[in-house]
Amino acid sequence: MKKLIALLAVMSASPAFAAGGPFFSLHNTNFVVLLAFLVFVGILLYAKVPAKIGSLLDARAVQIKAELDEARALREEAKALLASYERKQKDVIEQSNRIVASAKEEAMAAATQAKADLQLSIARRVAAAQEQIASAEQSAIRAVKDKAITVAVAAAGDVLAKQMTAEGAAASIDAAIAQVDAKLH
Repeated sequence: MKKLIALLAVMSASPAFAAGGPFFSLHNTNFVVLLAFLVFVGILLYAKVPAKIGSLLDARAVQIKAELDEARALREEAKALLASYERKQKDVIEQSNRIVASAKEEAMAAATQAKADLQLSIARRVAAAQEQIASAEQSAIRAVKDKAITVAVAAAGDVLAKQMTAEGAAASIDAAIAQVDAKLH
């Protein structure tokens, strides 16, 4: 119900009901509004407002165009900078890959060298041990020979002492003295 009353109030206040009588009369509000509008438009044209608005809009368009050009330039600069950083990143990745590969090669070379050094060291130690063993064998053989000689001389001395008589011993001593005398003179 309230909606219906509001609708009737709005309809009754419309300008069509306010204007009564002939159109070209100052009592007709539509005519007065038309005259006021024409005067207003005339004042706007006399003051060259459309030209000023146009120049303001043109200036704003120029400013917007300049801002767009600057934005494009910044965008291009950003693209170039991004491309530069991407190239640098790619170069850094390649360089790090080369460094890693080089480090792996150096590690492999160091491992190979360490193995070779270890084998050489083992070979030297084996050779030194073999020399020590050979030296010990020669010492043992010499000691056995010396002991054998000592035992043989002692046995020969015992045998000669048992078989030797006083006359034979004197003759043997005289022969040894003669032999030494012949070699010294």
